[in-house]
Amino acid sequence: MKGKYILVLSIIILLSSIFYVSFSVFADKGRFHYEETGEVVWDIKTEEKIIAITFDDGPHRKYTAEVLDLLAKYDAKATFFIIGENAEKYPELVLRAHEEGHELANHTYTHPVKTTIAHLEDELKQTNETIYGITGFYPKLFRPVGGQYTDDMIKAAVDKGYKVVMWSWHQDTEDWKNPGVKNIVKKVVNVTKPGDVILFHDGGGNRKQTVKALEEILPELQKQGYKFVTISELIEYKNNK
Repeated sequence: MKGKYILVLSIIILLSSIFYVSFSVFADKGRFHYEETGEVVWDIKTEEKIIAITFDDGPHRKYTAEVLDLLAKYDAKATFFIIGENAEKYPELVLRAHEEGHELANHTYTHPVKTTIAHLEDELKQTNETIYGITGFYPKLFRPVGGQYTDDMIKAAVDKGYKVVMWSWHQDTEDWKNPGVKNIVKKVVNVTKPGDVILFHDGGGNRKQTVKALEEILPELQKQGYKFVTISELIEYKNNK
């Protein structure tokens, strides 16, 4: 009898733990709620041929420079979600992106996959101070690491004055997996529509395929009549409609 009681109690504790972890990690009011409040943006609805291309995990000494060269070639603006410790390593690239009219945004300081709210707030502050020290500009946009977030994370970021930025669900290039240049190109060009936010990476590993894919994507989308804008410009367009 005692053994059965212990077993039942153990099961109750286990189920309670699973529920607590699931709720605390995956608590999410949902995209509709956050788009209604304006606290999070995935993309916008518009018939105008404007799109925002974004880059995570930089700057990188080689690949960010090559990306900036391509953007300049096609007169395209982008938004860079910067890792603070990388900004400290390559401040000249952060400054160059800023001076060339691209938008700088916060992607934490050390790119932690798991974090507490207090640690996240510290990472956001440290990255913003780093970027400000280089450019005199405080970013107002934040993208969670891996696109993973909880309601508490959103609240913490919004309370600090950030807008949280994700990406169009159909525009995750997964370029970090190095799937091949043709696959990256096809994944973007075949599904692009007005108001999209496209996710690329300019840091965090070998981004040779990303650069090569951009050499095809930028002129092709430009030929289709698309204009490349920053996230803030995309949001401003939405708010003015």
